[in-house]
Amino acid sequence: MAIERIELNLLRLPYVHFFETSFGRAYDRTFIIIRVYEDGLVGYGECVAEEKPLYSGETTETAWHIIRDFLVPLVFSREIVEPEDYYEAARVFRGNQMAKAGLELALWDLKAKKQGVPLNRLWGGVREEIPAGVSVGIEDSVPELLARIENYLGQGYQRIKIKIKPGWDLEVCQAIREKYPDLLLQADANGAYSIEQAEHLRKLDAFKLLMVEQPFPPYDLWDHSQLQRKMTTPLCLDESIISFDSARAALEMGSCRIINIKVGRVGGIIEARRIHDYCQRYGVGVWCGGMLESGIGRAHNLHIATLPNFKYPNDLSASARYYQEDLIEPPISLSRPGYIRVPDGPGIGVNPVEERIEKATQRHEVLRP
Repeated sequence: MAIERIELNLLRLPYVHFFETSFGRAYDRTFIIIRVYEDGLVGYGECVAEEKPLYSGETTETAWHIIRDFLVPLVFSREIVEPEDYYEAARVFRGNQMAKAGLELALWDLKAKKQGVPLNRLWGGVREEIPAGVSVGIEDSVPELLARIENYLGQGYQRIKIKIKPGWDLEVCQAIREKYPDLLLQADANGAYSIEQAEHLRKLDAFKLLMVEQPFPPYDLWDHSQLQRKMTTPLCLDESIISFDSARAALEMGSCRIINIKVGRVGGIIEARRIHDYCQRYGVGVWCGGMLESGIGRAHNLHIATLPNFKYPNDLSASARYYQEDLIEPPISLSRPGYIRVPDGPGIGVNPVEERIEKATQRHEVLRP
């Protein structure tokens, strides 16, 4: 069979609570949902590019353009159905990993539904439950941050990730450690520091963090390698890892000891699995980071996190962590303290609610061969 049509929806969903990083504070999220139709089945993908080019150079507008004007015509012109064929064909276009990944995810969902199996079965997953952590943004005060952490621990989360930036780092970590001396705690800077602040960052070693994530800007692999040599705390790279090649370079340079795999950031599942397998061969653990996805993107992440080398708790918290009304039923929730059960239905294993998608949609386009 051939793909009958592909639909794009640009959505905006409000957060339950604002989310602040070193990039700034956000109250909602804009993203793209991709639907691929074939023979009565629908494959769903989510493009995680954001409205502003802060985390990545991609935006919802650039991704919409790339998907509509290049990737979808490629699928139609070559009559592509298999995600593996799409991955190879789309490599002709440079960059735009998030745009590429969104469409690839939809093709994977469709493929698994045609075979009547959950996605993790196609990808070699080995787990039925995923260890789940939660990411906590920058708050207006340390007491408010501590209160949010207490709330999440009460919900059963076992690992807390906090966002840090200059002026919101050492004192914050100290306050958390004084209250929770044994908490699995990691800190994410989203590239907010420079090599000139290396001695300041070394002071984070005192707080027994699980890892420090992305202290320097994305392309500073050399500076990260210099900092890692000075710190006992493992560095983890996020924004720096945009492909298999960048992951290999980071590990060979000693720029980090842990890698955060985000499917959208690296360009899709196939590239993510290449990174996973390479890290596994060299004894480097990985974990699945989140982009504040809706339940559609979150379900995809749950399935990839079943692979054997995902060694650390993932940023895969429940739907209610971010959105009052997610796009799926049933919502993603903790199956027991610190864990989320992977949906076991065909494909992503959850049911997107079309009425909710339509309600949140700001733009919609139908593309046909």
